[in-house]
Amino acid sequence: MNYNWNWSIFFEPSPEGTGTYADMLLSGLYWTVVTALCAWVIAFTLGSLMGVLRTLPSRTANAIGTTYVEIFRNVPLLVQMFLWYFVLPEILPRGIGDAVKQMPDAPFYTAVVCLGFFTASRVAEQVRAGIQALPRGQRMAATAMGFTTAQTYRYVLLPNAYRIILPPMTSEFLNNLKNTSVALTIGLLELTGRARSMQEFSFQVFEAFTAATILYVAINLVVVVCASVLERSVAIPGQR
Repeated sequence: MNYNWNWSIFFEPSPEGTGTYADMLLSGLYWTVVTALCAWVIAFTLGSLMGVLRTLPSRTANAIGTTYVEIFRNVPLLVQMFLWYFVLPEILPRGIGDAVKQMPDAPFYTAVVCLGFFTASRVAEQVRAGIQALPRGQRMAATAMGFTTAQTYRYVLLPNAYRIILPPMTSEFLNNLKNTSVALTIGLLELTGRARSMQEFSFQVFEAFTAATILYVAINLVVVVCASVLERSVAIPGQR
């Protein structure tokens, strides 16, 4: 079998009628980045909250945080994506369910919510580990200064915990970025979806997925460099 290599395919008009195949891939990269960033906002916020709940001196708070983490961390992402997109609109009241189905860019919003909730369960574990890794004296010193529990977490525990968990949080963000590829199963034309469309239209499978791989590596390298700069800028002198 002889494969017909054609690297100039990226500059040929796409069958969509606008732009080239390269524009098609860049459009997919745009949706990948936007989906990952929006999902990360949910994941970081909700994950931080659940991580805090798991470290509070309250059995009820611990139970809520643990239940959330165990549910969303142990159900495969693909299954969750299908549940959010296909099942949730069917179990909602008819009017709300129909509105969700007819919502413009429904695959995008579904992917953002699904990835956000899934990644939040992993962020919660990172936050919990970071807080528990801090010396007990920090919590005791905050109590001695008259801080409330909320003030203790806001001004003492979380700022130091985030510094500790920044490297693993970077890995979680990269996983979140790569997990956007699962959204092609519900119709979101992100980078992997665009590469797949390109190879189906042009039959240049190696060129399409080579370009997608390069774009994934490039955006991941940008994230790693930015995270390294951030880690150095927030490091406490003498503790890095």
